Amino acid sequence: MNSEEQERLADSPLTLNPLVGVTMEDLTDSAVRVVRQALLQPNVAAEYWFRLQGELARVLLDRDRAAVKDKRFADATFSSNRFFGGLAHAWHAWQRTSLAWTDAAGFDDVGKQRARFLIELVTDALAPTNFLLGNPSALRRARETSGQSLLRGARHFIDDVLHNGGMPSQVDKGAFKVGENLAITPGAVIYREDIFELIQYQPRAGQVSGTPVLIVPPQVNKYYIYDLAPDKSLMQFLVAQGQQVFVLSWRNPSKEHRDWTLANYVDGIERAMDVAREVTGAQQLHCVGACAGGITLATTLGYLAQRGKLGGVASLTLMVNVLQPHHEDSVIGLFSSDAGIERARQRSARNGVLDGAGTARMFSWMRPNDLIWNYVVSNYLHGETPPVFDILYWNNDTTNLPAKLHSDFLDLFKGDLLANQGALKINGVPIDLRQVSVPTFITGGTTDHITPWQACYRSTQLLGGECTYVLSTAGHIQSFINPPGSSKRKFFTSTATPPSAQDWLAGAQEQPGSWWPFWVNWLDARRSFQVNAGTQLGSLRHPALCAAPGTYVHEQAS
Repeated sequence: MNSEEQERLADSPLTLNPLVGVTMEDLTDSAVRVVRQALLQPNVAAEYWFRLQGELARVLLDRDRAAVKDKRFADATFSSNRFFGGLAHAWHAWQRTSLAWTDAAGFDDVGKQRARFLIELVTDALAPTNFLLGNPSALRRARETSGQSLLRGARHFIDDVLHNGGMPSQVDKGAFKVGENLAITPGAVIYREDIFELIQYQPRAGQVSGTPVLIVPPQVNKYYIYDLAPDKSLMQFLVAQGQQVFVLSWRNPSKEHRDWTLANYVDGIERAMDVAREVTGAQQLHCVGACAGGITLATTLGYLAQRGKLGGVASLTLMVNVLQPHHEDSVIGLFSSDAGIERARQRSARNGVLDGAGTARMFSWMRPNDLIWNYVVSNYLHGETPPVFDILYWNNDTTNLPAKLHSDFLDLFKGDLLANQGALKINGVPIDLRQVSVPTFITGGTTDHITPWQACYRSTQLLGGECTYVLSTAGHIQSFINPPGSSKRKFFTSTATPPSAQDWLAGAQEQPGSWWPFWVNWLDARRSFQVNAGTQLGSLRHPALCAAPGTYVHEQAS
């Protein structure tokens, strides 16, 4: 798998975003509306039906054989063979005409987007390359291997039916083991409670920053996205830069943890902050959160601010995080509805948790070409072993959400609570993010389809401190797993944060490379002083309990 393919697949994972209530019922309801619209305007439907027949006739007569710009038809046979070329052009004409119909069928803007998504879902599923007889590379491989590729593909299919919920495997899970070739930055668990473990990393230098960094990962994924293979590990980068680093490793909840709420997680973060300050003797911390972890962390700082305890925080960093979601921000939001949100709430309440594996399957259907059909072709038709790729392994190492926390996230989304002063209460304390007056560093990715960069930018207008916004030229994962060294990397910065994201972009300056060094310099400019690194991890009050990556990261939820 080349670097471009890795980068494309790295930005396919979707489970960082809390599920806000998309169900099969929502998709079915939208499909019914599409059919109803076709029946209500039979003249328009007939017009595009006859237009499709004309296009198919031109394909049959070799009058429409321009190259189909689609990587699925990149095999040379689609250009050299009349049958396969005609198959590709006929399919493309069908999808193109069907999508054109949505523009003329009288849908409103949201309805049009839903219709286009559903049409692409169906037509992509029926692309000829997803079937053996329509895929020349699969036929060629079967011939070259005397059918062994098809036998391997059949074994992969049976294994996925038995062990992967019927979904094609995205990664060779046998190639990785957490604690051996992932999450191997030296450190120790120095504090443990039911909801999380706190890991402290071993400093590399005798002198370190006097303001430690505390990282709060999403509850919907395991923490080691920050500590992948060494060349991608944010932990290793930070300790190499002389930072003192702590991270929470959330427990993977089971049914007995169904009553854990957002307030429980906020209280947990506050306790972790106290431990990190006690262990290091620091007065303040740099606090870092991504995605759902950023939502929880921002809420925590709002909670501390209302209680006059924000003085222990030096800065806040929010990576690819949306505090003020809009329905149109993503495909998930596009299909969510009040009824769907309530169905999702009831389902997790009934089960005790929001099932991580089920959530991942639903997200896969939001990007089926990358997350389903790509692997159907490679695993089953070509008989290939799934790729060895650390990000995909992490993405498939799913976690649950407690039912009450899921319900709280649904309320945040439905009521836009963080953007409305006092609408959210934690332990009876109203949250007002404008009172979070610490310096804030916020990131987004130019091609992020999960937390679009414009949605991330909205947070600059919600928080009370001076804000720095950085836009990385990558998607959701690669925009924050952004180690130095790639010649393709660049990012944009500006000294101003106007209300409009587009106005910010118009005044932003391009900078080469990774934004990680820029961020570390930003951290050091706020509470910049050096102290002697401790010789041992933990303290007398909070001694090391076990080596990193700890125990919770290995738990598989029941």
